Amino acid sequence: MSWESDLSGVLTLPSGRLVRGRGLWHSDPEGLEPQFGIYLQRATPRPVEWPSRWVRWPDWWLPLDSDDARDAFHECRRRAASERVEIACNGGLGRTGTALACIAILDGILGGDAVAYVRRHYHPRAVETPWQRRYVRRFQA
Repeated sequence: MSWESDLSGVLTLPSGRLVRGRGLWHSDPEGLEPQFGIYLQRATPRPVEWPSRWVRWPDWWLPLDSDDARDAFHECRRRAASERVEIACNGGLGRTGTALACIAILDGILGGDAVAYVRRHYHPRAVETPWQRRYVRRFQA
């Protein structure tokens, strides 16, 4: 069973795959738990009850290892075909929005359109900093 596309934080990719973005500082969303999570944190994230992956990524900045981040984005897109996948950082906007925009590129959105796509379909303030926007524009699958 997948996410509901009308739930808060759920981004529908062009392929129809659904990925939930959220902020860890907010209360846990109601409904089904993820089946896989990617957590974008500088420090080790809190343990969760489902399989997960940690991408080292300081708040307001970019991933410390771009290859690891790219691999995580590919894994997220692949798993979202059949699993409930969430991506989260502290606030759910900067790092999470950046990751969602990169995943949208993997799903067929052009790099120059990815930030606008995520802002329109996920959150209007997603991808917060100029360097995050540049990272998305330059992101290569």
